[in-house]
Amino acid sequence: MKRRLFLAGAGALAFTPMRVAAQPAPTTEDLLKAGPLPEQSFGAADAPVTVIEYASMTCPHCRTFHVETWPAVKEKYVDPGKVRFIMREFPFDPRASGGFMLARCAGEDKWYATIDLLYRSQDKWARVADATSAFKSIMGMTGMSGGAVEACLSDQALLEKVTAVMLKGQTYGVDSTPTFFINGQKHKGALTIEQFSEIVDPMIVAQ
Repeated sequence: MKRRLFLAGAGALAFTPMRVAAQPAPTTEDLLKAGPLPEQSFGAADAPVTVIEYASMTCPHCRTFHVETWPAVKEKYVDPGKVRFIMREFPFDPRASGGFMLARCAGEDKWYATIDLLYRSQDKWARVADATSAFKSIMGMTGMSGGAVEACLSDQALLEKVTAVMLKGQTYGVDSTPTFFINGQKHKGALTIEQFSEIVDPMIVAQ
């Protein structure tokens, strides 16, 4: 089935995602298999704990984790080499797909800054009438022109890759965001730093 994202009259974004059935619980090896897009990861490749987050850019709980918990996780676990953290796309709606696409189009050196900007400005684009105009205004802060925004949002091949990441996540049983796989164990919801530590600390000690 084709999945299309287009710029319509008021700048609405639309696509039709497929749903796939969840498979048996994935192994850590399955979870770490490369997808159609370059992996966005933080921390040492040989860290004792690997965390994979599936998130949606329009999800308020994902925003909460990113703004309130992620900085503490990065400081306490990622920067010291205790955790490798991987962020993956799981867009629940067309605007989330658009946000992820724009972050990819911004380039590797601006990917994280764009994700951070879009989360922090979520109320200004996720639920407004004209999403495309809102995206143009926000992405202008990164140096991306309006024409480049439109070209990115019209990139069918990129949309299909973002959607493929989501579909693979569905086979792992992801059905809500954020969902985390921590050394292969699935955890749902916007974990606080205290909850994150309760899960991760015993794994680090066990190494």
